[in-house]
Amino acid sequence: MRWDQRRIVFVTTPNSDPWSGAEELWARTAVEMLARGVSVSASVTEFPQLHPRLLDLQRRGADLWLRPDWYSLRKHPWRRLNSRGKSPIVYELERLLAARLPELVVLSDGNGLPSIDLMELCVGRRIPFITIMHGNRENTWYANDLARRYRQALTVSQRCFFMSEGNRHLSEKQIGGAYTNAEIVRSPVNVSFDVSLSWPPLGPDEEIRFACVGRLFPPAKGHDLLFEALANPVWKDRSWKLYVYGDGDMGDSLRWLVKKLALSDRVVFAGVATVEEIWRANHLLIMPSRFEGLPLVMVEAMLCGRPVVATDVAGHCEVVEDGVTGFLADAPTGNSISTALQRFWDRRVEAEQMGNAGARRIRQLVPRNPAEVFAEKILQIASKSAMN
Repeated sequence: MRWDQRRIVFVTTPNSDPWSGAEELWARTAVEMLARGVSVSASVTEFPQLHPRLLDLQRRGADLWLRPDWYSLRKHPWRRLNSRGKSPIVYELERLLAARLPELVVLSDGNGLPSIDLMELCVGRRIPFITIMHGNRENTWYANDLARRYRQALTVSQRCFFMSEGNRHLSEKQIGGAYTNAEIVRSPVNVSFDVSLSWPPLGPDEEIRFACVGRLFPPAKGHDLLFEALANPVWKDRSWKLYVYGDGDMGDSLRWLVKKLALSDRVVFAGVATVEEIWRANHLLIMPSRFEGLPLVMVEAMLCGRPVVATDVAGHCEVVEDGVTGFLADAPTGNSISTALQRFWDRRVEAEQMGNAGARRIRQLVPRNPAEVFAEKILQIASKSAMN
């Protein structure tokens, strides 16, 4: 069967936000496939307003199947079963599979492993599927029966894609088994691969401008840890300012914490900005995350020639070379982040040199067009599955 006769179904289940970094890979891959004439359907969460990127997919010919937000398997357990004894999301996927008869299903989850129910549905119907795991948490573990079900289903998966080796290793511990079909994949970013920005001029008194970029969600992004680190008295008389970029429904609590820590004159909540706007103005990315996959904002900052201070979680150490392109905090704690920032501060005269080293390194680690690369992988997997 030719590629332009393929039928691919994407199922994305982050469910926490109308759009997040976890959506970039499948959505841009879908665009690549639509351009080749592949039939693309996508099961996505329906928020009050359809995100512009989903509207764009519809305009390009994607067939969207919208699930109400309360269909989430992580929300409202009293609603998990319908009159047929199935969770609504499983029932909806059954309808989609029956209507479209796909050659391959792509299950993408923003927080770890996709739903076991969705994988077992594909297994039961003998429909080839692959999984994409974007992020993972150290405190996520599975009871014996669920871990066994995951091991069985993931073994059947045509391929298990992870954003980082760190998350693959973590997932193996959580399910109690090793992957034999795992592969690392990169996500597209929101800046040109060839971007080149001049080093930002230093402000009055050689003020260094830190940037923390990401949704205002401290359980994952660790903003509170960073604020506590910068509240250490050693930072009081140094010339710096922190710009916090992003939005989210936990901003009020973070602003309260900044005020409580007496950092209101040092921390600026700058809202949403483009990658270029951020890195024309700032010298250093700080990623105080408690858990991650491989954050797009880190790749974007390095492409723009900026050094990084980050917690040593997930894939951070796979792209940040400690002491060369930035510094890694041993753990997601205020003290560890403060120590890593101190190491940067002691060598801040080398910041531009580190940023340049990072720009060279990241271009060796990520492809120019990750969505095109991933589309090729998916279509090759679909072709092999069709021959079996």
